[in-house]
Amino acid sequence: MTKQKSSGITRRGLLGAFAATAVSAAPTFSNAAGFLRGAGDIRKIAMHSGRTGERVETIYWIEGEYISEAVREINVFMRDWRTSEAIQMDLRTIDIMSASLNLMDTSEPYLLLSGYRSPQTNAMLRRQSSAVASNSLHIRGQAADLRLQSRSTTQMANAAQACRAGGVGKYSGSNFVHMDCGPVRTWRG
Repeated sequence: MTKQKSSGITRRGLLGAFAATAVSAAPTFSNAAGFLRGAGDIRKIAMHSGRTGERVETIYWIEGEYISEAVREINVFMRDWRTSEAIQMDLRTIDIMSASLNLMDTSEPYLLLSGYRSPQTNAMLRRQSSAVASNSLHIRGQAADLRLQSRSTTQMANAAQACRAGGVGKYSGSNFVHMDCGPVRTWRG
């Protein structure tokens, strides 16, 4: 048995370096789907909720088609937990979340802090914090606030920004990243 010499470069290290520098390279990809194309014929998402105790881990796209049953499961999971109201989540946001998770090379599921918000919930949160937008994309099912224990908010934000497919808000003080499928923009909260 011969011992193989290691170059010292790991797949994880390469992906980390890519995620850190991908913002400058990203213009070659028009949206998150560009990053997902290299993932094969499937797209998947894994999340859990500390508020409801629920988990979802599903393949929601196979060979160019969204799977309606899996999409329904995601919609219910990402509902407004305060009112139990669910709507059709914008699949572009799910694609951004999935692509970002792939770029971070982790098997850890997202902790979903907020997906869909009813107008009533959004108004209540707005009364508590000026950081909540009156016309939030959460109300339209186009945004998610997410956390990972194994990745920093900077790593998460860099991965989402690399997709060049929507808005990315980094809330380091609260330890979460906002991802949406609205106009491409970034901010810190």
